[in-house]
Amino acid sequence: MTSLLDLAPVVPVVVIEDAADAVPLARALVAGGLPTIEVTLRTPAALDAIRAISDEVPDAVVGAGTVISADGVDAAVAAGARFLVSPGWTQTLLEAMQRSGVPFLPGVSTTSEVVALLERGVDEMKFFPAEAAGGTAYLRSLAGPLPQVRFCPTGGISLASAPSYLALPNVGCVGGTWMLPADALAAKDWGRIEELAAGAAALRG
Repeated sequence: MTSLLDLAPVVPVVVIEDAADAVPLARALVAGGLPTIEVTLRTPAALDAIRAISDEVPDAVVGAGTVISADGVDAAVAAGARFLVSPGWTQTLLEAMQRSGVPFLPGVSTTSEVVALLERGVDEMKFFPAEAAGGTAYLRSLAGPLPQVRFCPTGGISLASAPSYLALPNVGCVGGTWMLPADALAAKDWGRIEELAAGAAALRG
């Protein structure tokens, strides 16, 4: 099975206020070459958005982000989420994600959290908040003592900074929002979002 980290160089981190936008937005991202879509559970529309993308955009690999509880895990998977991402983790949350049957990326920002997850059999993680937590310098320093761990850094990453992350040996992909500018979303300018997605999809380490 292909790792979640290898599906695309960039995972769009999507906040959807109106579930009616979910399908055209997902189609634009997929057409631009970004099939892995993280819909954050930050809005009342999130679960309906995941359900709609799962049902109507078969080429999308839709997942749930900002998963912070076992109930959130269950609700996201029931809505059709094919992967889960958390900003951090607890033992309870980790156990729920492990039971879910779908791939997951628990969030870490310290070496101790990384080692604790390794003890529990997890070697693919989200590094968050990437820029605030040390950025590429921090991740590069982890590659020596912990070469078996791979990350999806998310948080403050831009089109300009993404290539330096993707060049690291322990980074499989990055999460970002720059291909989803607020004005384009408000105007429902799906063509512009597709163009920005294509630029992101062209990034390689």
